[in-house]
Amino acid sequence: MRPAEIRVLTYNVRALRDDKAAVAGVIRACAPDVVCVQEAPCLLRWRHECAELARESGLVVITGGRPASGNLLLGSWRTKVIATRNARLTRTRGLDLHRSQPLLERRGLAMAVLKISGVRVGFVGLHLGLDAGERARHVAEVFGHVQLLRTAYQTEHLVLAGDVNELPHQYCWIRFCVRFVDCAAVAGRADELTFPAVMPDRRIDGIFASQGLQVVDCRVVDLPEVARASDHRPVLAVLRVPA
Repeated sequence: MRPAEIRVLTYNVRALRDDKAAVAGVIRACAPDVVCVQEAPCLLRWRHECAELARESGLVVITGGRPASGNLLLGSWRTKVIATRNARLTRTRGLDLHRSQPLLERRGLAMAVLKISGVRVGFVGLHLGLDAGERARHVAEVFGHVQLLRTAYQTEHLVLAGDVNELPHQYCWIRFCVRFVDCAAVAGRADELTFPAVMPDRRIDGIFASQGLQVVDCRVVDLPEVARASDHRPVLAVLRVPA
């Protein structure tokens, strides 16, 4: 059996408050197998909004939304769902929550184990917060959930993707790179920036893969629709899964 390649996209869509059609157009153009969405709709009619985004993107909803605090996993028809899990990370007292969308400030995870070309791969979509202390605490919680996913479903290969809300030289990013590889760095594209979408000046969105997955390519998506779709640029990684 030949090794299979999977296309993984991570995209903070800012609750679809900008241009919904542009968001779906960007996702379609990337032809992903799995999309880790941050700030997906999770308030009024959130199920309908998430399903509509999936449909317009040519994908299906795997899991997430409100139960994952705005993290959402979408998948193509070639992905077979083995298991799904959603989790909320611990609250941080004293933080000034965003009053209009408080569920986006209660951080969470959208997780799934998928079978792609006969191989099980676990996916964890995340969105860390703006407070450095909270991020540091949540990284430890993320690793706990990753270990549960690995043990419960005998998943050797894992992908973490999302909005880290800090730069690659900072604590949480470094912690991720202890256990996973930074796909953009491996692909030689660590200089490509993700935020803000117009004239980006920092890289705060990333895709991290376990050691057994080969990074074929990883790049920040730069299409005409990106500037009006959201305030983040998406990141697309092509990973080779061993047969």
